[in-house]
Amino acid sequence: MFVQTCRRMGARARPHVVTAFSLGGLFLNTTRNSSTSTAYLLRTPPSSAPREVPTPLVFVSCSGWDASSRSGMSAFASWYAERGYTCLEIDLGKPEDVSTSEAMMSRYETELASHIRMLAIPFAPVIVSRAAGTLIAQTYISSHPATALLLISPPPSNTAVSQALLPTPLPEFNFEAKFPCAIMYTEQEAERLAREHRLWEDPGVDKIFVKSEQALVGQEGIVKIEQWLDDLGI
Repeated sequence: MFVQTCRRMGARARPHVVTAFSLGGLFLNTTRNSSTSTAYLLRTPPSSAPREVPTPLVFVSCSGWDASSRSGMSAFASWYAERGYTCLEIDLGKPEDVSTSEAMMSRYETELASHIRMLAIPFAPVIVSRAAGTLIAQTYISSHPATALLLISPPPSNTAVSQALLPTPLPEFNFEAKFPCAIMYTEQEAERLAREHRLWEDPGVDKIFVKSEQALVGQEGIVKIEQWLDDLGI
């Protein structure tokens, strides 16, 4: 169930919110001048949840830019909402009027920050992202607070990302992992990540291994993420 709202030049359309009872949340699909449509789903814990966790989980994707960034996100968000987490699932629209990779990341960061502010929750979120979506997540946490960061199947480096996704070189990130961070990866991805990813050798960054892509987006991946959150006391 979703609603579309349009923002035209010189005029504003008030978003129409529809409660999606079957999904346990609110779903908006917003069309903007500067990007393709951004969709987001806010899932709140049902009354049957075993607890209510104050720290929200934000699942970031950008399927119009990298389709693989959204794989598994809905299943993750649905599961954790049932477990007591407030979950924001956001699929950012691809900016249409940017010519550099840095400008693209800046646009993604601004929109993500806006949606997180609208949560109006006093606790900084756990940011969960996948594939090229991890570039957006790392851009965001470079200048915004986060309780934790989970990178699922991230590119080994920014230079390893296809030019079809990054039109110009994107400098490597240089933030220090002074808050909980983890990389979730499959057996196929392990060797190259170990060789090239800048956070791999950081002793403060957790590694979450799953054998295959199927396991990552299935129950094994869900359980291992929950175990990581539990270990962090979230």
